Amino acid sequence: MAEGELCSYAVEVWVSDVGILTDKEALLSILRRAATAGKATVLDESSHVFPNGAVTGMLLLSASHLTVHTWPEFSLANIDLLAYGRLNGELMIAEIEKSLSPERINVSRLHRSVR
Repeated sequence: MAEGELCSYAVEVWVSDVGILTDKEALLSILRRAATAGKATVLDESSHVFPNGAVTGMLLLSASHLTVHTWPEFSLANIDLLAYGRLNGELMIAEIEKSLSPERINVSRLHRSVR
C-alpha cells in the first residue's frame, strides 16, 4: 500500500473450534501476531469478556487499529482492520486466517485515500 492510502478490512470468520472464540488471551495473541506480520506498531491493547464468553479485543496501532469481536453462539468472529501506508493488511489478514483455521471466511476491502 502506498503512503497516503488507507484500506479498511471487514472480515467474517466462521470456525469449527468455538473454544478459540471465548479465549481472550489466544485471540489477543493472534491479533499481536497479525500486527507483527503486517509490520504494525502496537501502541496499546484492550479487551472485554462478556457473560456468554464472547470476547472483544482491540489493538491500537500507530495510525490504525485491529479489532475482533466474537459470537461463540454463531461460531463467528468479526475482525476489523484499518491499514495505513506501510502496513501490510493482506499479511495481517492472512495471519489471522491461518491462526483461526476457518471453515468459511469473507473478507471485504474498502480502499480509501487521505489526500
